[in-house]
Amino acid sequence: MDAIDKKILNILQNDFPLQEQPFLIIAERCGISEVETLARVQKMKENGIIRRIGAIFDGPQLGRVSTLCAARVPKDKIDTFVQTVNTNKNITHNYLRDDEYNIWFTVNAATAKELKSILDSVKEKTGVTDILDMRAVKKFKINASFKV
Repeated sequence: MDAIDKKILNILQNDFPLQEQPFLIIAERCGISEVETLARVQKMKENGIIRRIGAIFDGPQLGRVSTLCAARVPKDKIDTFVQTVNTNKNITHNYLRDDEYNIWFTVNAATAKELKSILDSVKEKTGVTDILDMRAVKKFKINASFKV
């Protein structure tokens, strides 16, 4: 990853242009072509540096519900569990932790009933039933961008 890739990442995280051709604007800011910008972004996606590009909305303001979950997943079920979680469009991300509850993930749904259904489905598909549903009781917003 060179200085231009880093500049692209910083723009994507903190100053994404809301224009008809956002990658052309990013290209101009970086002094490269739009084609090169798109190729660099694609390469960073393929290398796992970029997972997704998209807006983040305030779910409760839109009437949605979400939760942070922690699952106790046996080592021999981790791959299956992660694969199941990764294919669910309502689960935004997950990560492995060195803890008794070793897979953490977030779920976003239209209703509490739908959220429960998603968690029940994960349990059924994976056989992992020890999943903590830790809904927020107070909102704290931190900046989750990373200066590169």
